[in-house]
Amino acid sequence: MNSQRRRVVITGVGVISPLGNTKEALWEFLAAGRSGVGPIKVLGAGTVPVRVAAEAGEFRGEIEDFGPLDKEQKKAIRKGLKVMCRECQMGVAAAQLALSDARIALGQLDPDRTGISYGTDYMLSVPEEFSEGIVECLDEEGKFHFSRWGSRGMPKMSPLWLLKYLPNMPASHVAIYNDFRGPNNSITLREAGANLAVGEAFQIIRRGHADAMLCGAAGTRIHSMKIVHAIQQEEVALGDGDPAGVSRPFDRQRSGMVLGEGAGAVMLEEFGHAQTRGAPIYGELLAAASRASAGPRLVAHRGQAMAGVLRALVEGAGGRPDEIGHLHAHGLSTRTCDIEEARAIHDVFGGRSRGLPVTAAKSYFGNLGAGGGMVELIASLLAMQHGRLFRILNYHTPDPQCPVAAVTDDGTPPGDRFINLNISPQGQASGVLVGRLA
Repeated sequence: MNSQRRRVVITGVGVISPLGNTKEALWEFLAAGRSGVGPIKVLGAGTVPVRVAAEAGEFRGEIEDFGPLDKEQKKAIRKGLKVMCRECQMGVAAAQLALSDARIALGQLDPDRTGISYGTDYMLSVPEEFSEGIVECLDEEGKFHFSRWGSRGMPKMSPLWLLKYLPNMPASHVAIYNDFRGPNNSITLREAGANLAVGEAFQIIRRGHADAMLCGAAGTRIHSMKIVHAIQQEEVALGDGDPAGVSRPFDRQRSGMVLGEGAGAVMLEEFGHAQTRGAPIYGELLAAASRASAGPRLVAHRGQAMAGVLRALVEGAGGRPDEIGHLHAHGLSTRTCDIEEARAIHDVFGGRSRGLPVTAAKSYFGNLGAGGGMVELIASLLAMQHGRLFRILNYHTPDPQCPVAAVTDDGTPPGDRFINLNISPQGQASGVLVGRLA
């Protein structure tokens, strides 16, 4: 690291999750070992083969979910809700909550020196957007005629429907509602998006191109079409038995990931900028890294990509792996990904004088898509703030193929530095290194 580069600190957090919509609720669930996974409700029982999910049940997309707002902001957001899909709404809400937590009021920051960096999933329309138009194109026997779509079907659709599902819309909405005119970027790399968004903002502030960056990520796997994609392409836990016990990262009895939804956001500021306004500081961002690896047939080499990220972050820590207090693992709870991740951790940290404590919040809320990495980052920040780690839920039978020092009690110290690690199914890995403010 170049010590002459500007320091970057985290001054605010916001969360929308299956464990509640405040940092206090999130920590209460984690500290108590309470799961946010339950019977799937959004799509109705029997609609899909998945029987459990981690739904952000307290988020209803109402203006009260967006935290304290200026009168004009409240008016603008309420008007904009009709052109936001659910994951976009969650992303905007998490961002506004992070601004409130950072004690930033509208107009307080220099708009030209404040930007947005946001990670998202791929966004899909729900079939209901097209249903009325499709009905108009059916004949008396119920057969669909595409030739009727232009004249009969399309007029039945909302002219603004596409705006609900553009992945750059969370960043666009937040920038408009808060008059942030600085660098603005949207990163659509699925589960890796959160750390990549933070890393992008980190470099922007260090280069001096902005003084403050609002970073967030939002995603959902609880969506009629995305569930179909997941079941066809990934290892999904359908949900036999107690829902709270289904997500079990690194456990020998794991059966696949739990699908969830959520969003998170953090406020990053240049250290002097934060000091000047007396901002609360959760920690200092020390390094960020990303790697991607895939074979000639585009088969992801996830272990190789994750090991590359971990090595880069250790270098960012000065090449001293013993100084990392804990690793917040991706912890997907699938047989293949957990093995690849565990081997990557062992390859990089196996020579430590003591095992690296590993935790995984996905054991509490499953895979939130792009939003998961941000909620996990916030969870580790809270653990560092409270001075203790939360255990991996449902870790009962160690898997010999997953040689990790899993956190199994509530007394493990979080250390003064931690790594947050994520990986996409396509082999894109991302991570950040965060430490206490020195």
